[in-house]
Amino acid sequence: MTQRKVAVIGGGAAGMMSGIFAAYSGDSVVIFEKNAKIGRKLYITGKGRCNVTNNCDIQTVLANTPTNSRFLYSALNRFSPQDTMDFFEMNGLPLKTERGNRVFPVSDKAADVVDTLLKVSKQVGCKIIHENVIDIIIENNEVKAVKTDNRTMNFDKIIIASGGKSYHLTGSTGDGYKFAKKAGHNIIPLKPSLVPLQSSDNFCAEMNGLQLKNIAISVVDTKTNKKIYDDFGELLFTYYGISGAVILSASSHIGEMSEGRYRIDIDLKPALSEEQLNSRLLREFKKNHNKEYISILHSLLPSKMTEVFAQRSGILPDKKCSEITKTERYNIIKLLKNFGVTISSFRPLDEAIVTSGGVDTKEINPKTMESKLVKGLYFAGEVIDVDCYTGGFNLQTAFSTGVLAGEN
Repeated sequence: MTQRKVAVIGGGAAGMMSGIFAAYSGDSVVIFEKNAKIGRKLYITGKGRCNVTNNCDIQTVLANTPTNSRFLYSALNRFSPQDTMDFFEMNGLPLKTERGNRVFPVSDKAADVVDTLLKVSKQVGCKIIHENVIDIIIENNEVKAVKTDNRTMNFDKIIIASGGKSYHLTGSTGDGYKFAKKAGHNIIPLKPSLVPLQSSDNFCAEMNGLQLKNIAISVVDTKTNKKIYDDFGELLFTYYGISGAVILSASSHIGEMSEGRYRIDIDLKPALSEEQLNSRLLREFKKNHNKEYISILHSLLPSKMTEVFAQRSGILPDKKCSEITKTERYNIIKLLKNFGVTISSFRPLDEAIVTSGGVDTKEINPKTMESKLVKGLYFAGEVIDVDCYTGGFNLQTAFSTGVLAGEN
């Protein structure tokens, strides 16, 4: 049997896994990566630690995939989170499972994940060419060649795994959408997912750089006055609004964004009920009856937050604790449990961890990742209109679709 020539466009998580499994199948593989380094986006995932997957079952991955989860059924059944963990550990990278079943390399170095993928791809014979692909050649509804800035090379199969349009400095500039569109594919409009949120509230900038740990949040749709998402973890105030792990996750639950429609309510003391907080405040005020209100806030909150909190509570910072009324105390408790931030917009797409939107899943065979429109054209990873919540699910999707595309 003649060895097939396979081109993989993109040397990220999906692209490298595609190349490895195409080579396992006996194909001659060339991975095109326009950056000088392979896996550039992988280096910055998980704060540089690389959350490779989630130690869970397939149903949990699907439950954490708000967009087109059913499309992933075959890919995940072929290459599950357990398969991902086995792949890395069998190739010399020890892993560990942390809070939320997030899986990281024991070394806490994303570079080790990239090095493992690079090592295996070389072992199985993948050739890596650091050139920018500018076009794919299609004749009679079948792929024929890949054109770079420097040359044109013939191929029997082409896998587009060039990522989304988020973090464009890592090379994710949306080239895959251009190639897919040329092949006749419908592109679902792109929007940021897992992205910081912008706020019109000036107090966010006043607390720029303040990180809150062990807080709870609720996302409220003010149009319906319903909570649409809850989470617990870390939050960061920035000059433009709010970021941090809980906010990135929350952003993927926000549908039609408009100025002021959504509000993030922060519970600054999730471990304490309103009754417990009331008892604590009564004790503090009694013990420090001659002290100013602001001094009590310093014992409750980070110093960078106290002036903002005092202002929002409507109580003068220098008011004596003995003078604070029952109504004012109740307002303090309400604000501690519901510190609201009005959301005005998403941050730009190039600040998003993940791009929502992409190649329409209706036009891709979910059992092979092959285009239903063009013979020999395959897709893998973020270029497809599938996105997940944080916790290793997006990388798992990249690996699973990459394996399926490569094998087929």
